[in-house]
Amino acid sequence: MMGIGPSFGGFDFFMFNLFPFLFIAVFVLIIGSIIFSISRNAKNARAPKESAFVRVVAKRTEVRSHMNHNHHNDHHIGTTGTSRTYYYITLEFDNGSRKEYLDVKGLYGLVVEGDTGYAATQGDWIVAFERSSESQY
Repeated sequence: MMGIGPSFGGFDFFMFNLFPFLFIAVFVLIIGSIIFSISRNAKNARAPKESAFVRVVAKRTEVRSHMNHNHHNDHHIGTTGTSRTYYYITLEFDNGSRKEYLDVKGLYGLVVEGDTGYAATQGDWIVAFERSSESQY
């Protein structure tokens, strides 16, 4: 026997039981990623600056983009988008180890693969690079 009122089939289960769970899960995921980003940034800002003689072995970029579709009264008005490019520089140290650093000071265009010199790093960031005319490698 059917209950009183309209029935949505199996859809009412989703709307009234599953939707709140999914909404909360997405909300927690967004808040968690914001907190993670802030804590990682704070960790790098608090990290001590270290300097070492290095060789630049690789450079790469990562482009992240986000698109917004604007609607008004069911009419598509337009699309706006934002993008951000992140620049990374991989350094090789005297002991042969390598580590990739995020360029936060605009050094990406000033160094080329194979450059040697003293790099100042702070956490996961490269904050300075002074090219050396002599090679220790």
